[in-house]
Amino acid sequence: MKLTDINIKKTKPREKAYKLFDGGGLYIQIEPTGGKLWRYQYRFDEKRKLLSLGKYPDVSLQEARKRHQEAREQLAQSIDPAAMKKARKTAGKERAANSFEVIAREWFARWKDDKADGTVKRTLSALEKNIIPWIGARPVSDIKTPDVLSVLRRIEDRGFGETVRKTRDAISGVFRYAVQTGRTEYNPCDNLRGALKSVQVKNFPSITDPEKVAELLRAIDTYQGGHVVRSALRLAPLVFVRPGELRAAKWTDIDLDRAEWRFVTSKTKTEHLVPLARQAVEILKDLKPLTGHGEYVFPNVRPGRPIADATLNRALQTMGYDTKTEITGHGFRAMARTLLSERLGYRAEVIEHQLAHKVPDALGTAYNRTKFLAERKAMMEAWANYLDELKAGAAAVRFPTAS
Repeated sequence: MKLTDINIKKTKPREKAYKLFDGGGLYIQIEPTGGKLWRYQYRFDEKRKLLSLGKYPDVSLQEARKRHQEAREQLAQSIDPAAMKKARKTAGKERAANSFEVIAREWFARWKDDKADGTVKRTLSALEKNIIPWIGARPVSDIKTPDVLSVLRRIEDRGFGETVRKTRDAISGVFRYAVQTGRTEYNPCDNLRGALKSVQVKNFPSITDPEKVAELLRAIDTYQGGHVVRSALRLAPLVFVRPGELRAAKWTDIDLDRAEWRFVTSKTKTEHLVPLARQAVEILKDLKPLTGHGEYVFPNVRPGRPIADATLNRALQTMGYDTKTEITGHGFRAMARTLLSERLGYRAEVIEHQLAHKVPDALGTAYNRTKFLAERKAMMEAWANYLDELKAGAAAVRFPTAS
């Protein structure tokens, strides 16, 4: 007799497992624990085989019969149903292993090693918030250009143009890695040209007019905030490092006797050397009795931390400067790059090395912290003296004198 749902529900467990047959090799096995398991018993290549079809009531009687019929049809085509089930399971695992999320995290773990902390955080955030929720579970080989475009347009529609560009770069990086490791054959980002609005990259605002630089320097000297922040502001134009590197400066990295500051850059992860001009050393010596007992040169009021990311920009805003259009903590780098070249006449490669930019030389070396060191020491002294002259109102129209 064929099974019914009522019969199955009424079955009770016994000391030993027993079977109730539905016909054609399909039966339900009642376990001593009360579990009810669907099984299909068949023969393939003269061997007795058993196929598991699921557990009742998760798999209903109707669904069990459907799976049973599918298995019988496979047998009719000389296909072993158990082998087919195993192959599908394996294929599912392979597809999961080749999902965008799995490959993205694998790519990210390798990509992030030589990147700045801020870049790493922004890229991970883009992956987890803007990309993975939409295409993360899909195999990379199934993702096409329209799928990527849909992800990017969600961001574009919110008005975040620069985020679109960075998100596209992250997706493209994942797909390049997937191509390189044999998980897919093409990068769908290659076909996005013209599909998205063009984004104009904005540089950090900076002051490069000598007379306005003089005004800024005088404003810094009269800043009414705390001594730690005022010292950081005074040092910023003299060393023109990245704001994150300045705020995280450690006393153990600074040698006041040798007038040198050595640290690993946040962006290129290379060792960098900043020659300290007399004026910079004086600022640090003045600050050391206050903060020299701790780790950071510019400590936060909260123990164990440096001043916050936004501290310098907030101080500039307090002084009346618009950090969106006039000057930011990062703008001191552009100020130095421009005036060292245009007003003091220093060579671009010397300036770029002091900015800790990667400047390949004839031997292919990306960066050498001691290259042009003698020139850089002289340049930093000349730069500090030039800024002093600006504050005194005597050098606003000075033109190149260095070779």
